[in-house]
Amino acid sequence: MLDTWLTDTFGLTVPVIGAPMAGPGEGGLAAAVSAAGGLGMVGVNASRSAAWVTDQAAAVRAVGRPFGIGLMAWGLADRPEQLDAAIAARPPLISISFGSPEPYVARVREAGIRVTAQAGTVEEARRAEAAGVDFVVARGAEGGGHGRGEVATLPLLQSVLDAVAVPVVGAGGIAGPRGLAAVLAAGAAGAWVGTALLGCAEAGTSATARRRLFDTAETGTAYGRVFDVAQGLGWPAEYGGRALRNAFFDAWHGRLHELAGNWEAAEQLRRARAAEDYDTAVIYAGEGVGLLHRERSVAEVLAEFAGAEELLRRF
Repeated sequence: MLDTWLTDTFGLTVPVIGAPMAGPGEGGLAAAVSAAGGLGMVGVNASRSAAWVTDQAAAVRAVGRPFGIGLMAWGLADRPEQLDAAIAARPPLISISFGSPEPYVARVREAGIRVTAQAGTVEEARRAEAAGVDFVVARGAEGGGHGRGEVATLPLLQSVLDAVAVPVVGAGGIAGPRGLAAVLAAGAAGAWVGTALLGCAEAGTSATARRRLFDTAETGTAYGRVFDVAQGLGWPAEYGGRALRNAFFDAWHGRLHELAGNWEAAEQLRRARAAEDYDTAVIYAGEGVGLLHRERSVAEVLAEFAGAEELLRRF
C-alpha cells in the first residue's frame, strides 16, 4: 500500500484526491472516489445554492468514507452561504481555490476542518501557505478545467516543493499510475485527479461527451477564456480553462473583445449545450485525455492508480 502524508491524514488506501469538477464532479462521482479508497470532492459551481451543497454532501457522507468540498474563492463574496453550508456539512477537507483564500481559511480551520488551495504559481503557493492551509495543490497548466496556464506541472511541482513547508499534492496531467508515481517520486504527498475520472460511468458526463473524450488525443485540448467570455461568467481573467478544442473555440480564440457581450454567440453555445453538439459546446478536460480509451468504473481507475506502488519499487 502506498503510504504518504495524504493517506495517513485522511485514511485513504490510494493517495488520490478526485478534483472538485463543477458539473462532472458532483456527489455521485465524489462518493465513488471515496468508496474506492481515494478522497472524493464535490465541485461547487459559483452559482449553486447552499441547499445544493448540503444535499450533495449528504449523498457522499452516506458512503461512510472521507470526502471534501471544493469552493471557488472568487464566488464566495456573492454567495457566502456556500461556505456556511460546506462547514456545516463537516467534511474532512474543504478546498478554496481561484482567488484569495485568506478571508476564509481561518474560519474553516477553526471548525476543525482541513483546508487546501490550488496554486498555479510559486507565489500562489506561498500565499496559500501563509494563509494557513494544511497542504497546497500544485496545479500545472496541463490540467483540465479552470486554473492558471503559465507553468507546466513538473516544473511547478518542483518549485513549490522547494518553496513551502506544508505537504504538496501534484495536479495537472496525472491520469494513471505512471503520473502518480512521478509526483510521488518528486516528493508530493499524492495526486489531484480530474480528467482520468471523466470517462467513468459515475461522472456527470453524458455518454455522448464520454465518446468525444475517448476519441481525443493528448494534443486535442486548448487553453483560454473563450467559453467563459461567451457565457458572461465571472471567472477572473487569470484563470482560463483547458477544454477539448473545437470549432467554436477556434473561431473566437484571439477575438475575445468581439465575443464579450455577443448575444448570438452566447445563444449558439446554449443551444449546442442542450443538443450535446460538442463542435460548439464545451467539454473541460486536461492533456491526460489521450489516456482515456473506454468507459470504466471509478473503482477500476483507482485500482490502476494503485499500481504506482509497483512502479516505484523498480527504482
